[in-house]
Amino acid sequence: MKYTVVLTADYPSIARDILAGEFDVIAHPTEQARSEEEMMTLLAEADAAITLLSDPLTRRVLSSNPNLRMVANYAVGYNNIDVDAARELRITITNTPGVLTEATADLTIALILAVTRRLIEGDHEVRRTGECIWEPLHLLGTGLQGKRLGIIGMGRIGQAVAQRAKAFGIDVIGVRRGESFDELLATSDIVSIHAPLSRETHHLIDAAALAKMKPGAYLVNTSRGPLVDEAALCDALDSGHLRGAALDVYEHEPEVSQRLLTMTNVVLAPHIGSATEEARTAMALIAAIDVRRFLRGEVPLHVVV
Repeated sequence: MKYTVVLTADYPSIARDILAGEFDVIAHPTEQARSEEEMMTLLAEADAAITLLSDPLTRRVLSSNPNLRMVANYAVGYNNIDVDAARELRITITNTPGVLTEATADLTIALILAVTRRLIEGDHEVRRTGECIWEPLHLLGTGLQGKRLGIIGMGRIGQAVAQRAKAFGIDVIGVRRGESFDELLATSDIVSIHAPLSRETHHLIDAAALAKMKPGAYLVNTSRGPLVDEAALCDALDSGHLRGAALDVYEHEPEVSQRLLTMTNVVLAPHIGSATEEARTAMALIAAIDVRRFLRGEVPLHVVV
């Protein structure tokens, strides 16, 4: 009897290629917002599964199928998973670290350039008017040379962003998890967030933190949406305390705040930090290999629980 592996999305084909010859594979189309009941139905036949960060793997879901022994989360983060429940139920959890570092760092720099040089505003203007208008004071942004970038979270991605930023002549200050970042907020022209989401980091950037930021600064977030209190961010932008923001993640994904949608000084990307062919394929490869190793009785390479 073959083990059954459930794929909860349209992953790169390499995942199925690795698993299909040895196991029964059930693939489902990608859905952005699933309920617990939908997840329980999807995983009903699974011995193992590859899941999305948006898939709610609550205690109720994890305990609904006694045959479920392993979940490979197609992400670096795993805040969608009740890790305590997984541990108690003896369900192995893996993730896909490392391979999306370069892609996410590249996007962070792209967002910094886009918001500081007002590229999206310019693009909209050209498309709307059909003209390229040159005036001495038109759409002035800010240069990066000599500015300070504050990085909250100096893990792999944070370090990769710092390396790239220095090539632009940017002064970099960084803090690691658990360290005070008051000085960083007060002195940075741009603040970029690269911290994991946990109970401790939820609304890490709230109204109080935003008030400590340097007037006229920019906020960039390519980590997890709930690290930022979006209502407080909108207030800081409306008041002019912040000059702009660039976001790839949102507090209530997949929904995006209506206030953010109306702001011309905010760059909004659709959670594409890892969206390169190379990174997404590598993520699928890691997840599938870990599933195969587990079902063969071997230790997966990227265990988090």
